[in-house]
Amino acid sequence: MGSAHASSLDTERQDGRSRWRRVRHLFAQPDVLILLVASVIFLGCVVSPPALMDDVDAVQAQIARTMLNSGDWVTAHLDGVRYLEKPPLKYWAIALSYSVFGVHDWASRIPLALATVLLSWVTMRFGAWAFGKKAGFYAGLSLATSIGLFLFTRVLIPDAILTLAITLALWSFARALEESEARPHVWALLMWAALGTGLLIKGLVAVALPAGAALVYLWRTRRLFYHKTWTRLRPVAGMAVLISMALPWHLLATLRNPPYFDFTLHSGPSSYHGFFWFYFINEQLLRYLGLRYPRDYNTVPLVYFWLLHLVWLFPWSVYIPAVSKLSFSPQTRAGSLRLLALCWIGVVLVFFSFSTTQEYYSMPCYPAVALLIGSALDSQSKLVKYGTRVAGAVAALACATVVTILWMVRNLPAPGDIAVALNQNPDIYAAYTLSMGHIADLTLHAFAYLRLPLAVAGVAFFIGAAGAWFFKGNKAMASLAVMMVLFFHAARLALVEFDPYMGSRPLAAALERAPKGQLIVDDQYYAFSSIFFYADRNALLLNGRVTNLEYGSNAPGAPDVFINDQDFARLWLRPDRYYLVAGGMALPRLEKLVGKPALHVVLESGGKYLLTNR
Repeated sequence: MGSAHASSLDTERQDGRSRWRRVRHLFAQPDVLILLVASVIFLGCVVSPPALMDDVDAVQAQIARTMLNSGDWVTAHLDGVRYLEKPPLKYWAIALSYSVFGVHDWASRIPLALATVLLSWVTMRFGAWAFGKKAGFYAGLSLATSIGLFLFTRVLIPDAILTLAITLALWSFARALEESEARPHVWALLMWAALGTGLLIKGLVAVALPAGAALVYLWRTRRLFYHKTWTRLRPVAGMAVLISMALPWHLLATLRNPPYFDFTLHSGPSSYHGFFWFYFINEQLLRYLGLRYPRDYNTVPLVYFWLLHLVWLFPWSVYIPAVSKLSFSPQTRAGSLRLLALCWIGVVLVFFSFSTTQEYYSMPCYPAVALLIGSALDSQSKLVKYGTRVAGAVAALACATVVTILWMVRNLPAPGDIAVALNQNPDIYAAYTLSMGHIADLTLHAFAYLRLPLAVAGVAFFIGAAGAWFFKGNKAMASLAVMMVLFFHAARLALVEFDPYMGSRPLAAALERAPKGQLIVDDQYYAFSSIFFYADRNALLLNGRVTNLEYGSNAPGAPDVFINDQDFARLWLRPDRYYLVAGGMALPRLEKLVGKPALHVVLESGGKYLLTNR
């Protein structure tokens, strides 16, 4: 019996070790590792708080909710006003998430997070096919853990989804041209489908960028005018796929928002020319030329637009010099794909160099840079070793900076919320027309509210510095990746502290608890957009007939939701109950209009106020 029992235990141990080996083998696969790392970052950060922010973040979420509730999946609306600027695919994806998970802020983030995880995986697969498994893994890892991809997916902008469509299109393009590819027609049609998807994500730029990169590549490799090239790319069947995907919505949006076809090349106030003119002429052509009205955006100086990629792609940007040692000869698959990546990067950066530029506009070239970096890391040249040292030095400096800041704020109090310790610009909208505008709000005192995220960031930088200096090869890369994963979650903790300042959720909660009344929002819709989402109601807009809703306000049948100072004073002094959301700097102006005794504070949060007249 004892022998049988011992044999049984041995069998169980062997089975346990066998299962553990299978699990280890599974998680050692590049696909699984990239999906796991990207999911920990992007799906791990969809939780709330932080809540949806004011400005574009809550706007996208609310448009999707309006589509779901109204059943109008063609024309977007904000506060009942037509919003004709953007294609609908991101709204459809968010609305689908709502239908599955319910209307929650975290549900609105799921489609973007999933697309970003998929983008990291597609980049890894692209690199593995082009350069080998190890290089592909490094490419996917460097993209997933780069600062820019994380930073520019904290807001519900569609650029990561656009980048996924462009990456898939160019990978399919390369596969369709590959002589050894068994099914080039399938990859060609997938390329055209990706382009059609891109049109529904962000318009014509989704075709212009990959088409430009592909044409430059074909010209450089002397295949542009080869009959065989176009036979493999299937342009006739492909255009049929693209048109069948993109035309229905564009046609319906044009027919439902007349006049149908207006080609006026002038943009100005108090005009309405329908969907076609605003979407194609004003929003895409005139915006590219910097002539769009209203000009509700700004532009990054060109030198910063280029050089900031060293930040957006950190820590992996330290390996960019190692790319110079690679072969770009089109005679091999690896060299040919590196050349394609170079054309891809060049077209994106040059394209936007002649236009207005936000910091995140160049995101479509991030996968191309990641592919080159992954290929360089696989080479393990001396420049790679030097790059690891540089990354370690930067991480060590960042760790020292964090420790210094924590020491400097050790005795500073942190009463209330972080808004009391921030700089606030009186011209709020003008100050934040760049995506990184809020950085100027930081003060030393503000870091007293960020002790926990600073401590986590400090630990992250220590791990990165130690790993880069004391490890080599895969272990050093793993240390840098762990550093970034921890740093991103430290950033999420910091955003929780910024919640009252960046959004209006507490005001919406107070409004929901208060007696019923008509809501008025001071300034344009975007200034307090999250209150519309969390309170789920429309509002009157005080002096808000500007920027994004100005055009739709001139459409036939537009709702009468815009009021001026005189209208506000008349309404506020009536016996009916009204609520007003306004920034703290607007209070003196409001007091002049209706008198200080008529403004009763319901709640102050993040430098913003919910007021009532009763």
